[in-house]
Amino acid sequence: MSSEWKSRLTIFLRRFCQPTSACMTCMPGSWGNAISLAHWTIAVHTGLLTGLLALLLTFTPASRMFRNRYGNATIVGLLTILGDAYSHTSHYHIASVEHILTGIVSGFLTLGASYLFDDRARRLRLVWVRAFGRA
Repeated sequence: MSSEWKSRLTIFLRRFCQPTSACMTCMPGSWGNAISLAHWTIAVHTGLLTGLLALLLTFTPASRMFRNRYGNATIVGLLTILGDAYSHTSHYHIASVEHILTGIVSGFLTLGASYLFDDRARRLRLVWVRAFGRA
């Protein structure tokens, strides 16, 4: 597999996981119903749609935004809003609040993950060494 396709697969998988987690977090009652099949189905649909939209963007000049952590978080947040709005109707009283909230949480998860896991998780490894020493 070429490095270009490996990069696209990585983008798809990351963009699948982050919106799925954000969707599970923002759904009303989601902490109490974390094992509910209905909630997981909606969250997985949101993640798949966001991942597919991100994969489609890799074929356009907009793919350069995935290289910048803030551009990446913005794109993922916006794509999550679209994926969430398409996959289900809002559970909140105001129509699009849940979708926008899910997009914001997904963008912040993406930004946080970029700080923690980029550069082969260098920051996490430094914290581990400071806390527990070299093992």
